[in-house]
Amino acid sequence: MKILAFEGSPRSNANSSIMLKHFIMGADISGTGVNRINVNKLNVYPCSGCLRCNLIKRCSLRGDDWENLSRSIHEADVIVISSPVYFFHFPSKLKMVLDRFRSFINVKITEHGLIHTPWIEWKKDFVLLLSMGSPNEREGKGMVDSMEFIVKELGEGNRLFTFSGTRLAISGQLEFGVEKLTSLYEKLGIPVNLVENDKKRNDKLLTEIYNLGEKLGGPNGG
Repeated sequence: MKILAFEGSPRSNANSSIMLKHFIMGADISGTGVNRINVNKLNVYPCSGCLRCNLIKRCSLRGDDWENLSRSIHEADVIVISSPVYFFHFPSKLKMVLDRFRSFINVKITEHGLIHTPWIEWKKDFVLLLSMGSPNEREGKGMVDSMEFIVKELGEGNRLFTFSGTRLAISGQLEFGVEKLTSLYEKLGIPVNLVENDKKRNDKLLTEIYNLGEKLGGPNGG
């Protein structure tokens, strides 16, 4: 199994990066190495909307990291995307990478809509790891909907697994103990009676992500 992981947060010790870390720990238990890429260190140009990929079956832009990156994407069995929610959407650098996925498909305009046809057969597992300050998952819904659409249009054989961490205000919070979490909630004016349940919820989330990493990292990919 080959796993390619995109780390989307520009912050150090980001909660979405902690989620990714636990996925990788699970995959490592299964003996599967993970190619972890921090998108903020990539040299990737924004999609120009030239549509030449409809003719040449690849992105026409040259001179950046996309050619090697697209090869790694094609070779991967599992693609993991970890991201914070920035104003209901992906951070700009990660969005630039996702926009370049356009080159993987042919788009035909018809009377009733668009028909998307991948250039090659896709049968991959996608994992979306989201962290957000909101106490519920609503603020990340647009990102989930977007990934569901992309994954489906790239191939009916693809699967998407989604995890969301909520009420995460500062870096590293997912791994806070009760005492540190209580202190943070007091400073932010969040009711401290939420701490115990939030701590349990955070631990459960990381365990579930770890378990999926172990499962997808196995010889049969879950």
